Amino acid sequence: MRAQSSATATTPITVTAPATERRGFGTGQAALGVLAFSLTFPATAWGLEGFGPWTLVAVRSVLAALVAGGCLLALRVPLPERRHLPGLAVVAAGVVFGFPLLTTLALQTSTTAHAAVVVGLLPLTTAVCSALRTGHRPARRFWLAALAGAAAVVAFTVGQSGGALTIADGCLFGALLVCAAGYTEGGRLARVLPGWQVIGWALVLCLPLSVPAAALALSYEPVRLTAHGVTGLLWVALGSQFLGLVVWYRGMAVIGIPKASQLQLAQPLLTLVWSALLLGENLTAAAPLTAAAVLVCIAVTQRS
Repeated sequence: MRAQSSATATTPITVTAPATERRGFGTGQAALGVLAFSLTFPATAWGLEGFGPWTLVAVRSVLAALVAGGCLLALRVPLPERRHLPGLAVVAAGVVFGFPLLTTLALQTSTTAHAAVVVGLLPLTTAVCSALRTGHRPARRFWLAALAGAAAVVAFTVGQSGGALTIADGCLFGALLVCAAGYTEGGRLARVLPGWQVIGWALVLCLPLSVPAAALALSYEPVRLTAHGVTGLLWVALGSQFLGLVVWYRGMAVIGIPKASQLQLAQPLLTLVWSALLLGENLTAAAPLTAAAVLVCIAVTQRS
């Protein structure tokens, strides 16, 4: 009887320890993704010093696809099943092309601090998109907090833009929608495919479009090879477009989309720090205050 009691007492330890370690691993992966994403806007601003917006977006996609394709070939990963292709197309449209293009166009006339606050709604937008995609019905408090966060960002953008939304703001809000769809679909696919394969195949599937687009953009837009420009291009291509998404999707697959979105609460504030340190931007009091308000709203949605 004592032997049975001892075995029973030790069973929870042997079962729950691996699960705890797995959650910790997933949280760490998602956090690395957030850190990589927080540098995207400053790196894009650097990249625009040497490349045109269309060139920057197309070339970053090609470079990331070459690295991803090399990894897929080296590891002899089989082609994705046909049933996964629609989801990969959504990831490609939202994360590979849509979000980079719209944010790059916005950053031509918008500061990185302004863009960071607007895109701070991304965790909230992703949570709403996930709820709609999965058919879940969040509590009323979730929707109230979501509307409050959206209202705070709209008020900030209108105030910063002189009383009206600008074209750059429209690009940023569009980027929110397409990226949320890409994150949601990528998180769903990462449950059946390794996270790095999700973004890897999405990048490779875009090559028939990204290669001609890069060639066309390079023929029309001037290129100035500066240290900032090259560094920014390499980071958005390899850090943000590939490696950041690899660890992000791996983390989401382990801890789930809602919990991963909680970690993304820190991204706008981190970007504000990078914009001050790397770009020398002067931050108004409205930027961190609005980012903090959005953080509170998103925290309420996650607790709901």
